[in-house]
Amino acid sequence: MVESRFLTPEQARHIRDQFGTPVYVYDERTLVGNARAALAFPNAFGLTVRYAMKASPNAAILKLFRGLGLHIDASSGFEVQRAMRAGFEGCEISLSSQEWFDDFEELYHKGVKFNACSLNQLRRYGQMFPGKSVGVRFNPGHGSGGTGKTNVGGPGSSFGIWHEWLPEVQEIVREHQLIVERIHTHIGSGSDPAVWQKVADLSLGLVRQFPTVTTLNLGGGYKIGRMPYEKTTDLQEIGQPVREAFVRLADETGRQIHLEIEPGTWLVGNGCCILSTARDVVSTGNSGHQFIKSDTGMTEILRPSLYAAQHPITVFPESPETTTSDYVVVGHCCESGDLLTPSPEDAEALAPRTLATTRPGDLLVIDGAGAYCSGMSAKNYNSFPEAAEVLLQPDGSPRLIRRRQTLDQILQNEV
Repeated sequence: MVESRFLTPEQARHIRDQFGTPVYVYDERTLVGNARAALAFPNAFGLTVRYAMKASPNAAILKLFRGLGLHIDASSGFEVQRAMRAGFEGCEISLSSQEWFDDFEELYHKGVKFNACSLNQLRRYGQMFPGKSVGVRFNPGHGSGGTGKTNVGGPGSSFGIWHEWLPEVQEIVREHQLIVERIHTHIGSGSDPAVWQKVADLSLGLVRQFPTVTTLNLGGGYKIGRMPYEKTTDLQEIGQPVREAFVRLADETGRQIHLEIEPGTWLVGNGCCILSTARDVVSTGNSGHQFIKSDTGMTEILRPSLYAAQHPITVFPESPETTTSDYVVVGHCCESGDLLTPSPEDAEALAPRTLATTRPGDLLVIDGAGAYCSGMSAKNYNSFPEAAEVLLQPDGSPRLIRRRQTLDQILQNEV
């Protein structure tokens, strides 16, 4: 069995009584500590840390990170607007989007930095803003990730301009007299220092092709260990060979390139849990399983169903309990895929966990739920409202940062 990463049984019961369940609980101490560690990423000629806000875009988290000196990586115009409403200036936001959108010109004039992610985007940018500065996102030909769904580099990924189309990029740049000031690459979620060194070398090779480039953005994707047997990326370990690559380029060319990184999961993934209640416990007989039916599920945490992702689960029994049992934990949706304990190899396979003997009404803590949970869910499936979110402050007191949605709010846009 595992213990909850930061939440005590007493805190859990207090939060349940005050805010109900399911509820996301963020830990401010963890978020601050992770942000400071990211800001210490090894660099030779300056560093900008951009929070990949798609991981968890609550305004309270954005404001916390801005106060610590982080900037923003946005993936849509809506994210840009959301970041601005949380206090970020346009010049503190970098936008790399899969699609072009109608209000881009307005964002450009507010200072938002744009990375062209396709030849068509670069061409359209050049037509609208000839002679202006731009960033270019390349797919360097390599990727890394726990699954194909988290790998955003290599020939199986649509993200960025394929590195072999470099001549086409240069032609568009010349045609519209663009100034390429940033190169952006991103490969996915991995923790192998050798992979990051290789990608840094490949990316700096692209920098060599554009004498006007002053910044290289190596993206994010730094893996975290949610489960006890998983490894968390050591930013100092993977950053040192990256720093050395920047120094070598400076020694050879005299160009001192500024480094940007875009962590999302690394900053918030283990800084949040979902507090839920066991609503029922059922059995399918001696040859079957015992199931805990939780009041959370894919409406708050889609990752297990989508990726077979593994999240630690802790039971806080209402009465002192020393015995254990094996359980399959499922969500509250009328959907066979709403499974919180899938096999690591197969999202459809059941993988029982050994947990404290559980009864209806006991609390469950699902850790590692800070990234791609609240920000990526099967929202309102079965008409379940969005869960509340609270921030556990350094003194241990919880502060509400998103109210629980009501049924009227779910229905308000229906006509």
